Amino acid sequence: MPGSSIRLHPDPPHLVIRITCAYPAFSTDRSVNPSTYPFGDDVVPDPQGEIMTHTASTSEGSHTTTREERKVLAGTLVGTTIEWYDFFIYAQAAAFVLAAQFFAPLGEDNAGLAQVIAWASLGISFLFRPLGAILAGHLGDKYGRKIVLVMTLVGMGAATMLIGLLPTYAAIGVWAPILLIFLRIMQGISAGGEWGGAALMSVEHAPRHKRGLFGAFPQIGVPLGVLLATGFMFALTSTLTPEQFESWGWRIPFLSSALLIVVGHLIRRSVDESPVFKEMQLRKKESSAPLGQLFKHNKREVSLAALIFVANNAAGYLVIAFFASYGAKTLGMERSETLIATLVGGVGWLVFTMFGGWISDSWGRVRTFQIGYAVIIVWAVPMWWLLDTASLPLFALAIVVLTIGLGLSYGPQSALYAEMFPARVRYSGVSIGYAFGSILGGAFAPLIAQLLLNETGLSWTIGAYIAALGVVSFVAVSMVSKKLQGSDLHVKEVREEYLSSHPAAADDMQAAPITGNKH
Repeated sequence: MPGSSIRLHPDPPHLVIRITCAYPAFSTDRSVNPSTYPFGDDVVPDPQGEIMTHTASTSEGSHTTTREERKVLAGTLVGTTIEWYDFFIYAQAAAFVLAAQFFAPLGEDNAGLAQVIAWASLGISFLFRPLGAILAGHLGDKYGRKIVLVMTLVGMGAATMLIGLLPTYAAIGVWAPILLIFLRIMQGISAGGEWGGAALMSVEHAPRHKRGLFGAFPQIGVPLGVLLATGFMFALTSTLTPEQFESWGWRIPFLSSALLIVVGHLIRRSVDESPVFKEMQLRKKESSAPLGQLFKHNKREVSLAALIFVANNAAGYLVIAFFASYGAKTLGMERSETLIATLVGGVGWLVFTMFGGWISDSWGRVRTFQIGYAVIIVWAVPMWWLLDTASLPLFALAIVVLTIGLGLSYGPQSALYAEMFPARVRYSGVSIGYAFGSILGGAFAPLIAQLLLNETGLSWTIGAYIAALGVVSFVAVSMVSKKLQGSDLHVKEVREEYLSSHPAAADDMQAAPITGNKH
C-alpha cells in the first residue's frame, strides 16, 4: 500500500521512512539517525510529544493510484491553462485592438482614453470571480459537481467565443461595448476554476520536504496560458497584414475557444471519476467555510494572503499584456517584436516558477517570497531604461529579469497558503485570499499603468507603482510565521470529523482516500 512506513534498522540504529507518493519520480527513502537528528524532514514532534509522519497517499493499488494522480495533475493543469488562455487572449486583444473596435468615440478627443477604458474592461471581470466561486459552490452542493464543471467550462468558452462574433462600435453603436462588458462579466463568473482544489491536492499529497515543488505544478498554468495566448497572437500578426488583423484576424483566437471547450470537456470527463478528483471535491466541501465565519476567525490570514499576492499579480499583468501594448503603441516597435519578448518572458516565468517552488523547500517559503519581491522592488524602475530603448533584445531582457522575481514569488504560493490556513477553512481561505489579491493587484494594473503614462508621460512612474506594491507584499509575507513550513496539515482529522457528521458523503464520493500527514 502506498503511503508512509517506518522501520528500525538495528545496526546502526536509524529510522527509514518510505514515502510513496502520487508521482513516482518523487518517491523516496528518508534515513534519520535519532542520535544526531531525531526528527527528519518527514517526522516532526507534535506539542503532545507524538511523532507525526507524512502520509502521501493511502489509496489502494500503487500503480493505479500513481496513474490516477498523474492524470488528475495533468487534467487540472491543462484545464487551468485553457482557462487562463481565455483570460489572456482578452488581455492581449485589449492591448492591441479593443480600444479602436469598441471604444473608438472615446478616443476622438483623447487618444489615450479609449485605451484606458479597454484596460478597465479587462479588470471588471475580476470583480465577479468571487461571485462565480460562491455560485459554483452553492450549485455544486445542490445539483452536483458534474453539472457545475460543465457550466463553468461552457460558460467561459461560450463567452469567449461570442466576443469573437461581436459586431464593433461602427456596426451597432453603443451596444457593442455594452455587450462586450456583459460577456466579460460572464467570463468572470465562469472562471471559478479548480485552482484552489488543485493547489491543495498537490500540497496535501506531497512529502513535507517537497510541498513547494509539488505545489508549483498548479502554478505553471499561468505562464503556459501566457505562452499559448501569445503564441497564437504572434502567429496571426506574423501571417496577416495589420489591416487584416485589425479587421478580422483578432477574432480568430476568441473563436478558437469553441475547440477548447471540446478539449477541456474531454479532459475533465477523463478525470471526473478519478478517486483523486473525487477527493479534491470532498476536500472542497470539508474545508470550505461561510464567508462570515472565515472573516470572523481567519481575517488575518485572508488579508495576508491577499496582500502577499498583490504585487505578483500586478507585475504579472504587465508581462501578460501591458508591455506588448506599450512597445507597439508608445515605442513604435513592431507588434510581432513585442509578442516575441512576451513569449521569452513566458518561458522565463515558467522556469522560475518551478524553480521557486522547488527552492522554497530548502530556502523556506517566506524567504523565497522575500527574495522574489526584493527582485521586483529593485528592478521595477530600472527595467524601464531597457524597455524604452525599443531594442528587442533589451526589451526581452527587461521582462526576463522581472520574471525571476515573479517566479520566486509565485512558485511557492500553493504551499505557503496551504500551511497558513487551518484545515477546516483551508479551501475557502486559499480561494478567497487568491481572488481578493487578484482584484487588488492584477485586475486594474494595466489600467493604472496606462493612467500613469498618460498623466506623467514618464514610464518609470509605472515601475514606482509596482515597487510600492512590492513593498506591501514583502511586508505581508514577512508577517507569516516561518514555523508554519512543514507543519501538520491535519487533513485526516478533518476528513474523519466531516464524514462522521455527513455519512452520506462517503458513499457519494465512494470513500475517497484520506490524505494528511499524521498517523
